[in-house]
Amino acid sequence: MKLPKIGFGTWELAPSVCKASVLKAIETGYRFIDTAQIYGNEAQVGEAIAASPVPRDDLIIATKIWITQLKPKNVLKSAAISLQKLQVKTIDILYVHWPFSLTYKAKETLRAFSQLVDEGKVSSIGVANFNPALVDEAIDVLKGYGKSLFVVQVEHHPMLQQRVMREHLQKRNVNLVAYSPLARGDVVNVPKIQQIAKKHNVTPSQVSLSWIMDHGAIPIPKATSEAHIKDNFAAQGLKLDKEDITLIDDIKVKRRKVNIPFLRPKW
Repeated sequence: MKLPKIGFGTWELAPSVCKASVLKAIETGYRFIDTAQIYGNEAQVGEAIAASPVPRDDLIIATKIWITQLKPKNVLKSAAISLQKLQVKTIDILYVHWPFSLTYKAKETLRAFSQLVDEGKVSSIGVANFNPALVDEAIDVLKGYGKSLFVVQVEHHPMLQQRVMREHLQKRNVNLVAYSPLARGDVVNVPKIQQIAKKHNVTPSQVSLSWIMDHGAIPIPKATSEAHIKDNFAAQGLKLDKEDITLIDDIKVKRRKVNIPFLRPKW
């Protein structure tokens, strides 16, 4: 499975707007849709998939197992519920949402993920909000089950550049998906990004997304309005020059927007 350059995120998309937003995203050209059990909108994502004229096989659908469901039996049961809500026979990417120490046990949890792959209910395995050490542990455990780690999803944007993680995943041949790629809206207020946007006559959001893609990661911005959905998608057509890339690379601010104390690993 080859991931597209950009995907569509659904975190904090209320059920009342989620179906319409996902449908508009698919119509715009997005083929990679990301959701999670805890978002409370899997059913609406499923309705959009079912209503779209785009063939199911042309879409990549990802969801995540929440921390309360990481024991093996719960992984299997909750994945079955997600399949039903999403109205699909196979989840393309299934993630461990957070490595919550009280419920995530690599060998046990990932054994259940491996079983779902063997049963054809999941195509690829991912982890989210892991640090490099936990990524390596997951890779080793999955190798023991004859599986590989396909993708790691972490917060990633110009104010959280994830240099260590990017280099680590490149060495391990694992994809990187970037959530909150617009720093929850903060990128529009960064002078360097505004400067580059003005230079290319594009939006600051497009500059941030293009920078992420230029570094080999796949951003999954969320949007509800048709204008923002299309604007984000159009970032694929923006080619930043070396001067632009260096300017953003030199941003010294490190601002993590999602840092839940009891969930986070040692970053």
